[in-house]
Amino acid sequence: MLQYLVIVGAAAEIFGVLAYIRATLRGTTKPNRVSWFMWSLGSFVAAAAAFADGVGWAAIPVFMSGVGPFLVFMASFANKNAYWKLGKFDYLCGLFSVLALALWAATREAAVAVLFAIISDIFACVPTIAKAWKHPETESGITHIATLFNGLTSFAAIKAWNFTSYAFPVYLSAASFLLVFSVYRRKMAKLAACCK
Repeated sequence: MLQYLVIVGAAAEIFGVLAYIRATLRGTTKPNRVSWFMWSLGSFVAAAAAFADGVGWAAIPVFMSGVGPFLVFMASFANKNAYWKLGKFDYLCGLFSVLALALWAATREAAVAVLFAIISDIFACVPTIAKAWKHPETESGITHIATLFNGLTSFAAIKAWNFTSYAFPVYLSAASFLLVFSVYRRKMAKLAACCK
């Protein structure tokens, strides 16, 4: 019964992505295209590997964590004001992200695919974490909260606790938490200062 919680997580992910796309189209959110494209690619690889290894329902949040970023990536081309200027650091992270996926393609093993998908995703995530840390106003925190919730729902559906079933949800939850913290840290600091 708990495995159906992943459907709620997937719905939350869709809600968060739609909020991000809306903010992108308005120009209030500025997605880092390297992050969003590589997030979609890495998640699709991890989901395909998990499905191939028989993971089942627990792989749905991983798959959904790829659909949303792909839609955000596409929406970033619709509004010139929604574009975040990419630098050498962004492209370097993108290159390492692609290399990690290429290493997976050379092995074709499910556990290795998940590992390299995570490594790829980490390199994709770093530019957006750096952007959110320095310019939190360019991010939509609700989207990262929804992704965090989506990642956490995976644990309710895991039947066999092995690397291919839990590794990406653990990573996805940790990365999402870090993004949420990066976006809201200044507001939390102000709130903490007011409460003293």
